Amino acid sequence: MRERYSKSLELKETEPRRVLLYRSVVSLLRAYANIANELEEAGYGREEIISIQKDIKHYEDVRKAIQLASGDYIDLKKYEPAMRHLIDSYIGAEESRVLSAFDDMSLVDLIVERGGDFIYNMPESIRRNRGAMAETIENNLRRVITEESPTNPIYYEKMSVLLDELIKLRKEETERYEEYLQKICELTKKIKKPDSSGDYPPSLNSPAKRALYDNLERNEKLALELDEAIRAGRYDGWKGNMVKEKHMKLIIRETRAKYGRTDEKEQENIFEIVKKQGEY
Repeated sequence: MRERYSKSLELKETEPRRVLLYRSVVSLLRAYANIANELEEAGYGREEIISIQKDIKHYEDVRKAIQLASGDYIDLKKYEPAMRHLIDSYIGAEESRVLSAFDDMSLVDLIVERGGDFIYNMPESIRRNRGAMAETIENNLRRVITEESPTNPIYYEKMSVLLDELIKLRKEETERYEEYLQKICELTKKIKKPDSSGDYPPSLNSPAKRALYDNLERNEKLALELDEAIRAGRYDGWKGNMVKEKHMKLIIRETRAKYGRTDEKEQENIFEIVKKQGEY
């Protein structure tokens, strides 16, 4: 837990510097694009032009590697169309195609889709460094766990523990790197697609039902009844409306009471989980 908090704090503290780097590289690429077709007219020799192109490509690769390692890639996706155009037009489309494997998905999504083959779509600067590769994956998984945790605290806390165990395995047994990658791919799929874990009865066929099940001590009957009661009794636009939220709390309380569950802490916890569900 302490190590997890320390890593999160470190990412938060370095965020201003990362954002400054990203913006600076974007400014550099745009400035370069404005003169890229006129470099010779501006007095630059052929060797100088090649050197400038290499520098531009270097900074773009650094930006991409840091984005992936810190889990920032999707957060700054709004810059990507411009970056793809600049790279394709002025630096070399072949390398751009390799990097653009991430254009429409996060690293975590890429792992889910391609399994162990995802490593071939990683920038070479990360791929050739096992430690950097592992930390990049772990940072991205940690971010997904943190973001999704409010929708199902029990499930994602379990995923967090499993991730901690894999990090420990990696650090203690570096020679088992291939096994680590296989296990990290399996964990990634569980994090992104809980229904694929095989841990749920077939009746729990939605994220909301699974969240209720996990956080009501895996009581399938109660989870299904509460889901049905919420869908039947909820008011339109209930989230953020004090009166309508009070009605939702009553639905939860009365349904739980049928099963002898009256704990107030659980009541508030379930209400907050229900509130986070897009289905409701």
